[in-house]
Amino acid sequence: MNVAQLAPLAVVLPIFGAGAAFLVRRKIRQQRAITIGILAVTMFLEAGMLAATWNGETYAVHIGGWDAPFGIALMVDGFSSFMLLVSTLVSMAVLLYATSQGIADGDEQGPVSIFHPTYLILLAGVSNAFMAGDLFNLYVGFEILLTASYVLLTLGGTAERIRAGVTYVVVSVVSSVLFLTAIAMVYAATGTVNLADLAVKLPELDEGPRLILHSLLLIAFGIKAAVFPLSLWLPDSYPTAPAPVTAVFAGLLTKVGVYAIVRCETLLFPGGALNQALLVVAALTMVVGILGALAQTDFKRMLSFTLTSHIGYLIFGVAVGTELAVAATIYYVGHHIIVQTSLFMVAGLIERRAGSANVRKLGSLAKISPALTVLFFIPAINLGGIPPLSGFLGKLGLLHAAVETGGALNWLVIAAGLLTSLLTLLAIIRVWARVFWRRAADAEEPTESLVAEAKEISDLTFQGGAERPQLGSTKAREVEANALPWGMRWATASLVVAGLALTVFASQVFAFCQRVAAELLAREPYITSILTGQ
Repeated sequence: MNVAQLAPLAVVLPIFGAGAAFLVRRKIRQQRAITIGILAVTMFLEAGMLAATWNGETYAVHIGGWDAPFGIALMVDGFSSFMLLVSTLVSMAVLLYATSQGIADGDEQGPVSIFHPTYLILLAGVSNAFMAGDLFNLYVGFEILLTASYVLLTLGGTAERIRAGVTYVVVSVVSSVLFLTAIAMVYAATGTVNLADLAVKLPELDEGPRLILHSLLLIAFGIKAAVFPLSLWLPDSYPTAPAPVTAVFAGLLTKVGVYAIVRCETLLFPGGALNQALLVVAALTMVVGILGALAQTDFKRMLSFTLTSHIGYLIFGVAVGTELAVAATIYYVGHHIIVQTSLFMVAGLIERRAGSANVRKLGSLAKISPALTVLFFIPAINLGGIPPLSGFLGKLGLLHAAVETGGALNWLVIAAGLLTSLLTLLAIIRVWARVFWRRAADAEEPTESLVAEAKEISDLTFQGGAERPQLGSTKAREVEANALPWGMRWATASLVVAGLALTVFASQVFAFCQRVAAELLAREPYITSILTGQ
């Protein structure tokens, strides 16, 4: 039996792990061991699934012995297995980050914990959505992860988090109602919700009904992916959550919506009936998002706006629709998940080290925390698209595909993409210059503790002339270790390295993405695998 046939375990293991973690809810160490163990096993399984599909193979798993289109089908192909492995890798890094934070904060004897069970439920929902072979099972995956995200978003029960949670819940419920309405209309029109069966039957519908169904699904997925103008909820919701929650949300939740859009456009509605509209949406998402980022003084809010802005690049690739464009989109999805998550983890470290994420209050962090400076710099320039990093390579592939396709609207979106990349770099440079290199005393609203620490380090630095005998003292190392626990730093560093790996192995990864893109656009492997069970 191929390892891909074990695909249901990617959903089942986290669910059972959540149950086990809840049973030992008063024993935080056991909870941590269960959650980390489950994620490790799941990641090993998904690595095997990716290896099994690396050369273009596809596998369908029919649950309960019911053949398509009547039963529940889980689909494992290159796209889904790639998304599964990247999402679990990021989830593991964030979990280790949260675990180290919890140990440092002394929560060993804490109250009843729901973080670990809910975290595993979130991962189960994400995995189910990536493998869903029918629209209703995709809807179930969305609802599982959204229900878990409601809980994680409001952990701590502060007034600010509750307000943000209310907005998030309302927007998510509206999106879910639209999606469920679209599913009902699709079933009424075709008699099926199986994706492979729909790929055969939807082209038989008249153009008008097909366009309505297409639009409804795109709107529902667009809210979840946070595309303009359906993205206004995100910057007010994500920054209020605890740092690990914000990081995993930034990496995964919007990408599930993007995944659904890619499946929808390539499998169900080939031909690009709404490609022109998607190009406009992509341009507006990029430009409006990055202009919002430039207006922020809070680092986490700025990252939330860059998150929505760079979703525009992914929609751009889908709208162009060529094999190169889809391949670049898949590559850029992997890059964006890893880099955005690592930057939100860095934001959590900055807030912990300096007591604030507000740029107006910060300064001298390059002097106070050199390790944190490096952890910020690498993913920041990657997000800005500096050659030869993965952010540059993904954007280059998208722009190359658009140039090959041509057309006035494509050139307009190319200009928007270049402008967005430059403005992203500007936003990053502003944070880099103000937070890390200006003197803490020169900040608009200086933090007394930072000013005092920076002055103390300066005094130690220049004590005894040019030598720096005191800078690496035991006391200095203890201060840094207490402020930034080693586990939080190493978890962040692991994602920074993963982002660099996308650059080092760009040739192999992009060749894989091209095979996946060819498979998606061909459609036949997916349809045949599900309908024949092979």
